[in-house]
Amino acid sequence: MKLVEVIANEELTETVSDIAKRNAALDFRLAQKLDDGRQAMRILLQDENVQATLDGLQTVISSQPNARLIVFPVEAALPLPTKSATPKTSASSTSREALYDAVSKNAVLDSNFIVLVVLSTLVAAIGLIKDNVAVVIGAMVIAPLLGPNLALALGTALGDLQLIRKSIVTNLAGMALTVVLSIILGVLWPFAIHSHELMSRTDVGLDSLALALASGAAAALSLSTGLSSVLVGVMVAVALLPPAATFGLMLGHGEVQLALGALLLLAANVVCVNLATKVVFMVKGISPRTWFMKEKARRRMYIYIALWLFSLLVLAVVIYLRGNMQG
Repeated sequence: MKLVEVIANEELTETVSDIAKRNAALDFRLAQKLDDGRQAMRILLQDENVQATLDGLQTVISSQPNARLIVFPVEAALPLPTKSATPKTSASSTSREALYDAVSKNAVLDSNFIVLVVLSTLVAAIGLIKDNVAVVIGAMVIAPLLGPNLALALGTALGDLQLIRKSIVTNLAGMALTVVLSIILGVLWPFAIHSHELMSRTDVGLDSLALALASGAAAALSLSTGLSSVLVGVMVAVALLPPAATFGLMLGHGEVQLALGALLLLAANVVCVNLATKVVFMVKGISPRTWFMKEKARRRMYIYIALWLFSLLVLAVVIYLRGNMQG
């Protein structure tokens, strides 16, 4: 459940009450009246009705620059609400605004992101070279490269060009930093290439595509339903940083063929995560608020999905042919 507080001019009280009733609010009541004449109103809602309510309220208060909408999570409420007969208005239990706030911060290219990439690259490289599974998993859980890819998928779903651009820049910068740092480590640090953890990142098959698709879908589903703890498992299953680090280490070590295998695995994970998350966001109905923006976002979403599908097919063919050549 969520508690939505509306602070707006007093004459909107009846309109806000109607929106609450239309979206099967569990409770609606007036709070204190502010000194400037604005009225505080509180609406208690089931999770599935939050997005439609927020959309309706934003339309009503858009002409009031001093109006505010605040959403509070509700840990518990008594008495327990009865199951509403009203059809669910949204397939997503996390509001668009909450999802945007949670994901968009991962697309910011700042000093924190750079430090995380550097540290996780060092951790991953050490774990790969020393064949230490626990250390590699530690680098996976840090997972700084997964965030920009999820933000890219959400930006596409919402038709947010600014978020798309930020995500792409952050993603490319993070991967470039990982690869360059790994190449330097590969040149300066002599190591044997027989580590199982290292060699496993140079071997990519069609099963890798299936794993990455399933993990990407789980990531999008966990975000849109508020089950963010599931992301930890996704980070481990479809980690982007270890294959990127392996690619750099192998290049620095002069093992071009093995480096190409790691590059294929990295490309497969990136393509599958983006494709799966885009499809899930579309199925869950995550889209902009206005009809005009929804149409634009839908067209862009179809274009992006087509591009990622084409990339997936190309990768599948390359992986298949490479496997036959090695066999």
